[in-house]
Amino acid sequence: MRPFTTHTGLVLPMDRSNVDTDQIIPKQFLKRIERTGFGKFLFFDWRYLDDGRDNPAFELNKPEFRGASVLLARRNFGSGSSREHAPWALEDYGFRAIVAPSFADIFYNNCFKNGLLPIPLDEAAVEELFQRAARHPAYKLAVDLEKREIRDEYNLRFPFEVDDFRRHCLLNGLDDIGMTLAHEGKITAYELAHGIT
Repeated sequence: MRPFTTHTGLVLPMDRSNVDTDQIIPKQFLKRIERTGFGKFLFFDWRYLDDGRDNPAFELNKPEFRGASVLLARRNFGSGSSREHAPWALEDYGFRAIVAPSFADIFYNNCFKNGLLPIPLDEAAVEELFQRAARHPAYKLAVDLEKREIRDEYNLRFPFEVDDFRRHCLLNGLDDIGMTLAHEGKITAYELAHGIT
């Protein structure tokens, strides 16, 4: 997993509440056994027309948002089923952080395990970000996990909360396997001492 310290990226404003995991990555793509390559299916039903062409009305397809890596959304982002494929698709597309007033619990936890930083901010702060994104073309945010704050070029600073353990894991690029491998020496010593091969 890639470490996350500070990331500056173009903001994609998605002015929608209750975006669920089936909208993020539809169920027909869950049969894939790889953990990568899901980015092309992200928001599939909104992103593409019935004939397979890009839907020009969908935010992700607008030229001014190409290359966006900070997703700005409304409340209850990631609701629905607990599929881990949703953060896989967001991360594979290129998103590093998601800012919203609230997240579904399972989706929130899955983000941290897959290198994404979900940032809950109050409704007023999120509304301010939407307004700034509308006023400033190619609006960017700097997300600083070390300082636990969001900044822009126009003197905005919003602090955010993040659990110390999750912060440590993201800063060091540690998923569950990485945390286990950090103790590889002790595990090997234990196995040798107990005749485990």
